[in-house]
This record gives sequence, structure tokens and C-alpha cells, in this order.
Amino acid sequence: MSWLAGMLTLNDTDRVFTSTQGQRVVYDAIATYLNKVNADLNAAQSVFVEGRTTDHIERYRLPGGGRLQRRGGFAQSGAVKNTGSWDVAYPLEDFGAQIAENDITMAYMTVADMARHVDTVVTQAINTRRFEMLKALFGNVDRTFVDPLWGSLTIKPAANGDAVVYPPVLGSETEATESHYIETNYLAANISDTNNPLATIRDELEEHFGAMTGGENIVVFINNAQRAKIEALSGVDEVTDNYIQPGTQVNVPVRLPNVPGRVIARGNGVWVVEWRWIPANYLVGVHLEVPAPLKERVDPADTGLGTGLQLVARETEYPIESAHWRDRFGYGVGNRLNLVVLELGTGGTYSIPAAYA
Repeated sequence: MSWLAGMLTLNDTDRVFTSTQGQRVVYDAIATYLNKVNADLNAAQSVFVEGRTTDHIERYRLPGGGRLQRRGGFAQSGAVKNTGSWDVAYPLEDFGAQIAENDITMAYMTVADMARHVDTVVTQAINTRRFEMLKALFGNVDRTFVDPLWGSLTIKPAANGDAVVYPPVLGSETEATESHYIETNYLAANISDTNNPLATIRDELEEHFGAMTGGENIVVFINNAQRAKIEALSGVDEVTDNYIQPGTQVNVPVRLPNVPGRVIARGNGVWVVEWRWIPANYLVGVHLEVPAPLKERVDPADTGLGTGLQLVARETEYPIESAHWRDRFGYGVGNRLNLVVLELGTGGTYSIPAAYA
């Protein structure tokens, strides 16, 4: 039984618009379903998206470094202020879909038919959000978004070696520039204990957010093409099969993170997650205990436009025939330090994956 049949207490083979009280009932059922879909989407993207904002620009702040001033006699200390800040901007785009029907096709439409139409739109919404999110993560250059209200906005990537000065890393007292888009200078076939991408990502994140005894809650996402090489690294403990009881004297990872993809191992101080939407020969690392790299821009509440995937009706009596699906959002990097992207290559510089260039 489809989700729509269950909500309407009908059979999948029933004519959806002749067996109920009308299109309004179906419209309300779909709207309720979309609320659940949007809640699931928000939970799934929370690893990479810190939250929502209605701001088009923001000054992102972190504390600075340095030492206290040595005083003598009645000398007044000089004024200080934090220097850990950078300006970012967020796009806001309009995505949509429509199911075009006439009175004859709608009269013949079954509950199962309508549910499949809606599921198609939901799948397209999921694919669109994932694509836009990954595009924001993998892009290492500034991009321009022309906002109809605010003009041209410069959307920043994660730390990319530009002129922005970040707070001191562990072991330093000096603010400095950073680049978190890294080419390894070795190929995937050459991953080894010497050429260890997990350690590289761990060190890049720990130097900014701390190196706690026992390891940090860092996640590295990989493509399945790199799984065998990663699992062959020393100190990598695989997550056990749900249907196998491990024996004694076997390391078993515990407290697995809730992330997209499949957690396959813990090693070198990070969680290893196989997520097939990560392009082959790329690895993506984030720290789960600090603000996520992206923010999602949405419309202000007082506009009445709502958030998430919505079924918007233009007519009350026949809302399905006059409705369209809409999702207004945009992703931009806020925390430019909580993201490391590694390319397994020897070209000399990082290259954006072709799908997201």
C-alpha cells in the first residue's frame, strides 16, 4: 500500500479523485506528507549544513590569538580585539516542478498513480538539494550570485588560500591564511601508511578545533572505489557486520555517528564513511562537534513563502490541477575552516570534480 492510500484509507487501485471528497483532501494529505519529507531532509543535511538563515551576507567571527601585554608600573594596556572574522554571502534560488493533468487523466488517476507522481517530485527535490550542497562543498573558487534584491553577492568557498587571515592553529600564536582544498600528489592506487589521506584530513581539522585525547569526532566521506585501499591502512578497524557476532580480542568501533552513507570503519582518529555521491578520487572531511561548513538561506518568515518543498495551490476548489511544487533555498559556506577536500591526483593543484565545476 502506498503512503497516500494509507493516509486516505483507500486502496491503491481506487480512483483517487472520485473516491474521496475532492482534490482538497488529496492536497492536504500531500502537504502533510511533505512536512515529513522536509523534516527528513533537514536531518540528512545537518552534517554539512549548520542551519538556516535569512541573511544574504554575514560576518563570520572566531576569536583571535596573541599574548597578554607585559605591564610595568602604571602603564596602561593597549586595546585589543579579535581578528578572526571573514565575510560570506548566501544565494537564494527558486526550484520547482509541476504535474500537468487535465480533467480526464485526473478522473482515471488511481491512488497509486498519484503517489508515484508525488514521489517523483520528492526524488527530484532530494537530488537537487544534494547536488547544490555538494557543489557548494567541492567548489574552491568565489562565485557570483545575482540577487534580485541585493545585487551581486560573492559566495565564498571553504578556506582556499585567499587573503583571509584565520585564528592561529595549534602550536602557533600567529594568524595566517589557510587552504583546505588539497591535491595529494599521489594517486588512489598509491594510498598507503606513508600516503595516508585520513591523517592529512585529521591534522587539517585538529589544528583548528583541537586534538582531544582519544580522538576527535571527525568524519571522512569516501567513494566506494577507495574503500579497499582505505581499509588496508594500519590502525583502521572495520565496523562489524550486523549479522556477525565478533569474537574476543577484536576491536569494534562504538558510538557510530549518524551521517549519510555507510560508516565502514574507525581509524587514524576519524570515522570513515562510504557515500557513493562523493566522486571517485575525492575525500571530504568535516568535524561533527563544531559548526558545519554550510548554511542554508531561506525566505524571511514574514514573506509567507514558507520553507522546504511545498505544494503551492493557486485555486482552492481544484488545488491539485492548479498547483506546482516549489523549493526555495541556497547553500553557501559560512564556517570556512570546517571542511577539507582532498583530491587524489598528481596534477599539481586541486581540481573541482567535473560534475560540480
